[in-house]
Amino acid sequence: MGLHVHSCPPDQEELLSTTTTPTPRRTRLRWLIPALLILVWLGVAGGGGPFAGKLGEVASTDASSFLPASAESTRADEIYAEFRESDAIPAIVVAERDGSITPDDLAFLAAESAGPPPIPSEDGQAVQMIVPIDSGVEVKDAVADLRTALEGAPEGLTVHVTGPAGQAADLSAAFAGIDGLLLLVAGGVVLLILIVVYRSPILPFVVIISAVFALALASLLVYLLADAGTIALNGQSQGIMFILVFGAATDYALLLVSRFREELRIQEDKYAAMRTAWRASIEPIAASAGTVILGVLCLLLSDLNSNRGLGPVAAIGIATSFIASMTFLPAALVLLGRTAFWPTRPKYEPDFDNENFEQAHRFWSRVAQWVGSKPRPIWIVCSLVLVAFALLLPQFKASGVASSDLFLLQTDSKSGQQVLGEHFDAGSGSPTVIIANESSLDAVTDAARIDGVTTVEPVTGPDGAPTVVDGQVALQATLSDAADSLEAEATVERLREAMGTVPGSDALIGGPTAVDLDTKDTATRDRTLIIPVVALVVLLVLIVLLRAIVAPILLMLTVIVSFAATLGVSSLLFNHVFGFPGSDPVVPLFGFVFLVALGIDYNIFLMTRVREETKKVGTRVGTLRALTVTGGVITSAGIVLAATFSALAVIPLLFLAQLAFIVAFGVLLDALLVRSLVVPALTIDIGRKIWWPSALSRSEPDTRADTDTEADTRTVS
Repeated sequence: MGLHVHSCPPDQEELLSTTTTPTPRRTRLRWLIPALLILVWLGVAGGGGPFAGKLGEVASTDASSFLPASAESTRADEIYAEFRESDAIPAIVVAERDGSITPDDLAFLAAESAGPPPIPSEDGQAVQMIVPIDSGVEVKDAVADLRTALEGAPEGLTVHVTGPAGQAADLSAAFAGIDGLLLLVAGGVVLLILIVVYRSPILPFVVIISAVFALALASLLVYLLADAGTIALNGQSQGIMFILVFGAATDYALLLVSRFREELRIQEDKYAAMRTAWRASIEPIAASAGTVILGVLCLLLSDLNSNRGLGPVAAIGIATSFIASMTFLPAALVLLGRTAFWPTRPKYEPDFDNENFEQAHRFWSRVAQWVGSKPRPIWIVCSLVLVAFALLLPQFKASGVASSDLFLLQTDSKSGQQVLGEHFDAGSGSPTVIIANESSLDAVTDAARIDGVTTVEPVTGPDGAPTVVDGQVALQATLSDAADSLEAEATVERLREAMGTVPGSDALIGGPTAVDLDTKDTATRDRTLIIPVVALVVLLVLIVLLRAIVAPILLMLTVIVSFAATLGVSSLLFNHVFGFPGSDPVVPLFGFVFLVALGIDYNIFLMTRVREETKKVGTRVGTLRALTVTGGVITSAGIVLAATFSALAVIPLLFLAQLAFIVAFGVLLDALLVRSLVVPALTIDIGRKIWWPSALSRSEPDTRADTDTEADTRTVS
């Protein structure tokens, strides 16, 4: 049995015959349209590029702004604002000396901080001051000025700036390199991989330019939406968008370039070759982009503004990557033609046969032969490996971490919080707020005196009497544990239970600790809701794309098992190798959204080609041939995407480092094991029934292809 490498339908052959000898007018039009497309994209890049560096101006790092209006802490803080003279954000200056604090120390701190008088600790070795930072100025700049002023401390006195303002400043500093360092690392890694893949000094730069243009358009759109208040943007969403654009644009480019090179071998005219390659690539790339867009838009179901904001931000990034890959990239490639692949230009070989095909895909031809010879043992063994990793999933700790533990490096605010906890009630300076009816003041005060709360004081006016606003009073509860700790969150939970025992109090709990607690609780609820929705949406896309039910269900099962295995391996490394304190509840949610949406891409690339080939030669030979043809490009795409997500680790934040590892490892596991071995082996073992209920499940062009093992493994190459 012979295997035809390429065949064109009659209407396409007629089209190619008319375009290989074009008229002068047709020749001018053929290069004019690509040239105009490139000019349009140059204008887009020139206009949108600068906005990539301006996204930080419209990004928010205020934790409370991420919460929904229905959160108890949000409602409490809104009411509490009426009890304060200003919206100042507290910065806690804490100073420590091995011996006792000296009068010179106190004089220096009072002069440089321009805040309330220093409060000494009981042991006399430390002092603290609560310095209000005007919310109308940039918190990071104000904190930086404060830290600069405190640099000239007397010898032996160690000074730190912590509290909500100090942590916000350190968070802003961590994201400072997101539009410079992150892009440089991601772009450099992708460029290096592409040079190795293509062995060309020209083509990698064309692909990178396409990604940069996509990022310029995405940055412009996101900036306008965030500036108008339509979406919530933060540093995490910004960084993830940058990575998604580079990864997705490169993946789409790899598929299109691979098909273009394939067509250049059998078509002499570069325009006809691109036309065929574009038509063959548009469906899988559009399906891939659409799957990711629909998957990330499921985040709109989140109750957290930050998660809801990431949905459209990521969707915009994927959409612009798709548009650039399907317009600018083909325009640039068709103008360059075979020169784009220099020095290994694909030669026009009209007699391209099976022997040439084998030479072009030597490694993956051998892999296909192996998969075709032992499909059932291969998918069973690989599945057992995945399940073994997945059994470690219960060890994944995603109940949240202290805010200070979000930083992978030792920051000034983190050091200050440690000093604060050693010498003071760790929650001082960041009190928990209780809002209650005036008539319940005494009862609420008594109920609030629980373990973990050191003092409870009402907010008073100049006359010393409790301040009353609209029949409500506010109390400040100082916690014994650091305000950003899990222990403090547990105390807030007990406080809420205690307030529920005071009839008629209508008590609400707010403050920094309550904000952190509500954020984590909401993220946990989001995870329970959104993960099943994403799985269902992706499954429906696969059903529509493959015109089948069995294949999409199997593909979804493989991706879900792959995700569980990834979290299992991550738990092992996070807990016992990296020593991470835990994970935020949103980490597995984001990991699932990106791994399922992105991981399914490779199955889409593979199975659309399998379906295309099955129509010609049957399921078995079609699967092996599709694996041979797509193996190299999909593996390269997986490596590129894993490398780009790994670049997130340059931002020294626990959340991004964990997400980078989960997505990178999961993508590699999916591309190298699931897509390369499990899916093809399952497809071959099940046979044409995998296309049920479509017509392909009932009849195939060559039924012998499903029974003649020796022939198909020999001819696939």
